[in-house]
Amino acid sequence: MKLIRFGAAGQEKPGIILNEQWYDVSALGEDYNEQFFETGGLERLEQFVKSNSGKLPSVPAGTRLGPPVARPSKIVCIGLNYADHARETNAAVPSEPVVFMKATSALVGPNDNIVIPKNSKKTDWEVELAVVIGKKASYVEEADALQYVAGYCLHNDVSEREFQIERNGTWDKGKGCDTFAPVGPFLATQDEIADINNLRLWLTVNGKKMQDGNTSNFIFRIPYLVHYVSQFMSLLPGDIISTGTPAGVGLGMNPQVYLQPGDVVELGIDGLGTSKQQVVAYK
Repeated sequence: MKLIRFGAAGQEKPGIILNEQWYDVSALGEDYNEQFFETGGLERLEQFVKSNSGKLPSVPAGTRLGPPVARPSKIVCIGLNYADHARETNAAVPSEPVVFMKATSALVGPNDNIVIPKNSKKTDWEVELAVVIGKKASYVEEADALQYVAGYCLHNDVSEREFQIERNGTWDKGKGCDTFAPVGPFLATQDEIADINNLRLWLTVNGKKMQDGNTSNFIFRIPYLVHYVSQFMSLLPGDIISTGTPAGVGLGMNPQVYLQPGDVVELGIDGLGTSKQQVVAYK
């Protein structure tokens, strides 16, 4: 299944994509949140769609998409998970996953604007594959990890490099600014993806290709990441793990290149759709 949430920001309704058409499933009476995933919501949704085949209302063309998961309890990110990205940023390839957090208030829809924060000089892009947790995961064994995954999404891990690297402390303050987590267009359940370890992911700025990678180049694969993170915190249903970005970020260029108001960022992953964000200045 492919799950969407649509409508005005903060008022999104649940939907589903069938044969490339968007349908409203708000009659199910549930949003795609922690309780939904925790209590077998995907199975209820599948049954609801089957029971209402041919009767689901369509979502009007041009309707805004929100993030496909309602506000998760946390967004956990993995840094330097592609060797080429580690090299371009002059960082050592990590012996264990680099873990940082992204504020849930950064979460926006896939085509919402990216707002450059006040005093920002180095706002950057990062196309990433995001994993959505389907049930509570604590001290999970790697061999069992995929049983805890609801599905996958496209994510732009927008980053302010000066805040992240030059302002002391952890990476988090360069990662959690408002609008810095465009997610979607949809959540694809595991059965929608033939091989999660062989997906092309790409990103352009103003039509120029910046990133063009493949998940076959993960340093740490998804089952290990779910296992690893669950050793340090409970992952709750609906939580997101963003799995890192390939080479091609602005920080790694010589000279470095960063986003400016008016820029347009487009990105995509095989099987997970595409998104497009306009860059605007903070007002």
